[in-house]
Amino acid sequence: MTDDRLRMTPGPTAVPAVVRERMSQPTPNPDVEASFFEFYESLTEKLGAIYGGDDVVILSGEGILGLEAAAASLLEDGDRALCLSNGLYGEGFADFVELYGGEAVTVGGPWDEPLDLEAIETELEEGAFDVATMVHCETPTGTLNDLEPVLDLLEEHGVVSVVDAVSSLGGTPVPTDKIDVCLGATQKCFSAPPGLCVLSVSDRAWERIEATETRSFYADLEPWRTALEERWFPYTHAVSNLYGLEAAVDLLLEEGLEAVYDRHERAASRCRERAADLGLETYPARESLCSPTVTALAVDGRASALQRAVREDHDVLLATGLGAVEDDVLRIGHMGHNARIDRVDRAMDALEAVLE
Repeated sequence: MTDDRLRMTPGPTAVPAVVRERMSQPTPNPDVEASFFEFYESLTEKLGAIYGGDDVVILSGEGILGLEAAAASLLEDGDRALCLSNGLYGEGFADFVELYGGEAVTVGGPWDEPLDLEAIETELEEGAFDVATMVHCETPTGTLNDLEPVLDLLEEHGVVSVVDAVSSLGGTPVPTDKIDVCLGATQKCFSAPPGLCVLSVSDRAWERIEATETRSFYADLEPWRTALEERWFPYTHAVSNLYGLEAAVDLLLEEGLEAVYDRHERAASRCRERAADLGLETYPARESLCSPTVTALAVDGRASALQRAVREDHDVLLATGLGAVEDDVLRIGHMGHNARIDRVDRAMDALEAVLE
């Protein structure tokens, strides 16, 4: 079976052949065979080289499971969460907070502007918070947030931080050393199939998790702290997906993190240069806010039409925006395996032909 379509979407991304081949290998019984636990431990150690420091947990479920698991495991009735938002996913964190009985206080702002550090500091000074949530890369708009000043403020106030780094982890540096719970997923910069959520958990977060009575079983993180030690997982793990993730992580580590980050920067720069040549502006307009993993272009109500024409005429798949900018933003994902100049050029050649 051949498939010549180029999928330059901001996740799921293209999966390299070596990852697909690894997933076809025979699998052990993950509930009873010692070899599985040894494999899982080795994989978390490899992921630890990307995260750095904290414990790493891998959950069977798409990336959004991590957002829910963080809320389910850290919050009880009456707990207060500061939800920092300049995009659709940042806003969505508040829904998970309220789902598990927490009080969500949202500090929002325009989707094409950075997080409002002054407003965040004011909220922290005026009220006590247990947890704070935020997004590193807002995938619907390609906005990359500078989180370090925010994380420093949260540390000063003793607030547990939860960061959605799903579309940045493995593609650009993430300040994981300052984050209590950092969420990632396989289908973005790792270039493995959807189906697994990866997260790091600090000692402070574990302490809070163990003290929290969750309403969830599947999304409860507490059993995972001792899962390897006890050789018992709360459910049967997705072994083939884990095999694929290991192959993807091996590719990343063999290339080297700095080289991977540089490759993403070069792909993003090329994408923005080509867009400028076509008279298109990025969204957000300020380059300092643009992510190296996804470029969003302002197209004023033409996103769906452009997406359709590029797909039908050139077999290239791009993404529209989401939420309030659904048809005003066209997105090119250059993350993971797709963060390569030749792939960016093919996508932009197709867009150029359609625009002409």
